[in-house]
Amino acid sequence: MTNTPHSQEVIIEANRIQKEYLKDIYRYRELLYFFAWRDLLVRYKQAFFGVTWALLRPLLNMAVFAFLFGRIAKFPSGDISYPLFVLAAMLPWQLFANSIIDTCNSLVNNATLVSKVYFPRMLIPLSQIIVQYLEFAITMGLLLLLGAFFGGIDLLTLLAFPFALILLTLLCMGIGFWLSALTVQYRDFRIVVPFVVQFGMFLSPVGYGTFLVPEEWRLLYFLNPMVGIIDSFRWVFFGISYPMMEYSVIFSTVITGLLLVSGYRYFRKMERTFADQI
Repeated sequence: MTNTPHSQEVIIEANRIQKEYLKDIYRYRELLYFFAWRDLLVRYKQAFFGVTWALLRPLLNMAVFAFLFGRIAKFPSGDISYPLFVLAAMLPWQLFANSIIDTCNSLVNNATLVSKVYFPRMLIPLSQIIVQYLEFAITMGLLLLLGAFFGGIDLLTLLAFPFALILLTLLCMGIGFWLSALTVQYRDFRIVVPFVVQFGMFLSPVGYGTFLVPEEWRLLYFLNPMVGIIDSFRWVFFGISYPMMEYSVIFSTVITGLLLVSGYRYFRKMERTFADQI
């Protein structure tokens, strides 16, 4: 755009180079916060229990898993109570599952903005991940409270919590970039993704420990990046480990890095076509 005496410089362009694009994302960070705050208000608007749902959902899920796998199937949970064992896994899983579903629909749900106003489109899926941190914080507070009451919290390993959270966030970003861009072109993902996420919970060690998986199958099982992340959270809070656990974390780190880089590149490649396809 050519500047005139009454025009302002256009900061963002559809084909802007990667380095400048990242700067633009930082420059528009207030817009990111606005998107997150807007979606947070919409989520709990006119909800009778309001934010209390963020506390009820993990409690209900924990109770169901504790009954089915703890009482009936009698799955082992190491040296801690089975409900805490499950809640430590529900903490990262909820953030992951909710982020993936919401980022998948994020661009389509904001079609008016995407098609009429230009800004870094990546802010939209990123804002959906930020929204999930409220429920994450509430669930974490519940876990720490119960852990302090019943015992079992390992204060030494708890120092590694930021690293586990960063890895989880980067995974959500990588998959979120892929799915949000793909859904603009193929709306089938809006139907497929919730089903895959629901099924994926049973392919991830949420209701059971990875140590129950036979050793000859573990390397294949580690291809699910949530395995290493869930194992990391259980180790961070309760010091739970098992043979080959370091491989699950390595696999998760490598796969997360690949998904993040490829997701970012694919999103940037498709971004210039969003306004036409949405």
